[in-house]
Amino acid sequence: PRFRLCMLLRRVTAAASAAGLALTWPPTAALAERSDRHSQAAGRSMGDMLLMADAEAEPAAGGLQQRFEGKTVLITGAGGELGREGAVYFATHGANVIALDLGAAALGQTLAAVRSANPEAKCVTAACDVCDRASVQAAVKAGVAAFGRIDLCWNNAGVQGAMVPTLDYPPADFEQTLQVNVVGAFHVLQAVGGAMRESGGGAIVNTASAAALRGTPTMVAYVASKAAIVGMTLSAAKDLAPHRIRVNAVSPALIESAMWERQNSLHAASGSPFFAREPAQAFFFSSLALLPSRIPPLTRFGAGLLSPARSRTRTRTPHP
Repeated sequence: PRFRLCMLLRRVTAAASAAGLALTWPPTAALAERSDRHSQAAGRSMGDMLLMADAEAEPAAGGLQQRFEGKTVLITGAGGELGREGAVYFATHGANVIALDLGAAALGQTLAAVRSANPEAKCVTAACDVCDRASVQAAVKAGVAAFGRIDLCWNNAGVQGAMVPTLDYPPADFEQTLQVNVVGAFHVLQAVGGAMRESGGGAIVNTASAAALRGTPTMVAYVASKAAIVGMTLSAAKDLAPHRIRVNAVSPALIESAMWERQNSLHAASGSPFFAREPAQAFFFSSLALLPSRIPPLTRFGAGLLSPARSRTRTRTPHP
């Protein structure tokens, strides 16, 4: 009953916001300092994001095509389903795309998807290890050389880590997960933020996770890393604001993808039923289980945070 009540209250809040009403309720009251519905919060759940993204109307004059025309967006983790969808989305809305990933084969698939969606799109790819500071700096430098500047960044690269209870969790895996998800994201944030400071500003969106807001069992490294992303986003938003750089975060929940399949396989092997569909949906009570066809609303939401039309968006986080 509590889960259903929370879901209902979130839907009512989103509907009221879409109607232009300033309706808040604990524990997510005062999520943003602006009262309009476009002020989003770092760490907001996928359920909130999809409801608001689906309700979002395309701008009347020029739409997103006009907003992103001539802008350059850098996306890490661009070889995965979410990053690839982002690359296609921005490319079809007029942006130049710099797609980064560790895997060359996955990047090739992303480039093919972009060209299939928009044969005239300007998209460059580069193999990049976010754990390697020099690799990140070289990729950012190459992107600036290709397009003159970087206006937008989706800091999206990450790994899932092991699925093991906390007391048995392998220390080496814990360190590696935080190295990729936290240190890697920091490398990208610094390198891209530095380039944006030189060019006069920009916008960065970091990928966190609803798992960090709920304390998901057997995923202590992943949860810790994504909670760190929320904190890093909040701090960086204040540090970078004087340089006209906005920093926000999105917190996806259940997305049916290669990561989801891996998660299911590991839990099945251990005899755990936790990540079967029904228990998982019940656990993430404020989230929606996503099919691949539901990824575009998330992409549209992230694009909204990166859009120049959101230049006054303020970053805050709810208390779960």
